[in-house]
Amino acid sequence: MGVTIYTKVGCPYCAAAKADLTERGIDYEEIDVHSAPGAMEKLAELTAGQMVVPVLIEDGDVRVGFGGG
Repeated sequence: MGVTIYTKVGCPYCAAAKADLTERGIDYEEIDVHSAPGAMEKLAELTAGQMVVPVLIEDGDVRVGFGGG
């Protein structure tokens, strides 16, 4: 099962979310919102206009932010 994660460079919550996924053995595709074409627009669409990261998408479920655990 794979996850897509929208991130930005220097985001500690993004780093924590990626570390958590790696620790749990979950494959993920990372999309940097500042370097991937169209990523900012997709992020806005996924978050109803909130420009926050990380955003994780798993099996169609969208989670905004990462609080650990």
